[in-house]
Amino acid sequence: MGEQEGGGDRRATRRRRWLRIGLALGIVVVLVGGAAVVYGVQLAARFNSNVHRSDALTRAFGDEAASPSASTAPPTLSKDTNILVMGLDSRLDENGQPLPPDILDALQAGDDSGGFYNANVLMLVHIPADGSQATAISIPRDDYVEIAGIPGGGGFSTKIKEAYSYGFAAEQSALLSQGKPNDDATYQAARDAGRAAQIATVSQFLGGVPIDHFVEVTMVAFYQVALAIQPITVCVNRATQDAYSGADFRAGVQQIDARQAMAFVRQRRDTSDPTYDFTDLDRTRRQQAFIASVLHQLTQAGTFTNLPKMEAVLDAVSKNMAVDRNLDLLLLAQQARSLTGGNITFTTLPIVGFGWSPEGAAINVVDVPAIQAFVKELLAPKPVQPTTPPPASASASPEDAPSSDGADQSTASSAPSETASATPVASPPPTYEDWKSPLQGGSVPCVK
Repeated sequence: MGEQEGGGDRRATRRRRWLRIGLALGIVVVLVGGAAVVYGVQLAARFNSNVHRSDALTRAFGDEAASPSASTAPPTLSKDTNILVMGLDSRLDENGQPLPPDILDALQAGDDSGGFYNANVLMLVHIPADGSQATAISIPRDDYVEIAGIPGGGGFSTKIKEAYSYGFAAEQSALLSQGKPNDDATYQAARDAGRAAQIATVSQFLGGVPIDHFVEVTMVAFYQVALAIQPITVCVNRATQDAYSGADFRAGVQQIDARQAMAFVRQRRDTSDPTYDFTDLDRTRRQQAFIASVLHQLTQAGTFTNLPKMEAVLDAVSKNMAVDRNLDLLLLAQQARSLTGGNITFTTLPIVGFGWSPEGAAINVVDVPAIQAFVKELLAPKPVQPTTPPPASASASPEDAPSSDGADQSTASSAPSETASATPVASPPPTYEDWKSPLQGGSVPCVK
């Protein structure tokens, strides 16, 4: 079952493999939106009227997923909050309609208007209620796990990204067999079933971690937001090219446009150098770096207080994303300011190695108990750090100061500039292990 991809055959899967895109900007969208509503209530109203609201959380967890409405909730977070960001593989909009040809061309996604409902990006964002450092946990899309939340079934194992497509296909088939019309109501019910299955599967895989909210973003939403905020500053350790994704980047800090941004977060190989060990896990690190870079750049440029700019961003994305019924941007905004300042760490869940499923699909082999213990430690309350500065004699020079969290050392912390974009960044030689270390927000990271 693992390679069915929600009903598609293996040949179609191979044809579409190069089209799968990392929609890492989902969390950027949420944080940008949360920050924007602080400065304009009208923007919040427009966003809330356009965005698709879903009851998938209630479907996944029952009534315990319900929370106070936005109109009655207090303007603070009363508890730690977990948000699951899902980036979909589908080349359809939120209403199931094919994307316009010009958008497909810009996405470099071919002319296939179908696609699958696979959650190719899965990121759990943990926001502590006390405003301390947030944690973003990337879940590799090919982790081989037991699926939960499938209508009338489940209990089998496949790639974690496929829970959405299996839930969607099962619900759609069940509704049509009951004589329901093949209309928008049936389609949206199937989408909610897919979301619920994905949410339930992630929660189960991580050891029963509660998921308070979710954000679902499509490819077109990513591209539209990138258009609104381009040019975007990124940094790579060495020059790299990929004929599949269209990636073509020189070493160092550089500014890219929206089309190049698509290639930046899609790249998972280097076709110019067969010895360059670039994998899907490195693409996950690219997605994390892209989020950190965009948040840093928007903060440096003062975009969060630029209402016309924020209006363009929110209008671009609100019609191409879905959120749970109770996501309150005003509440989230209380934390968004600190997150955009870099108070967030990105981590990728470890894998045991690469392998094959019984059906012949390439998978990530995972140690579930070890992962659940790892996640539990990541989400545990952090000890309060002393505020008294150390004696002058104990302080180290900036050049000697180590990173306190093991984050990538190759960063470009300056604001975007023509000078910076033309200056290569010195960094350690990239290795296969790069994706394993935490990545700290607050700068433009230089990554593989």
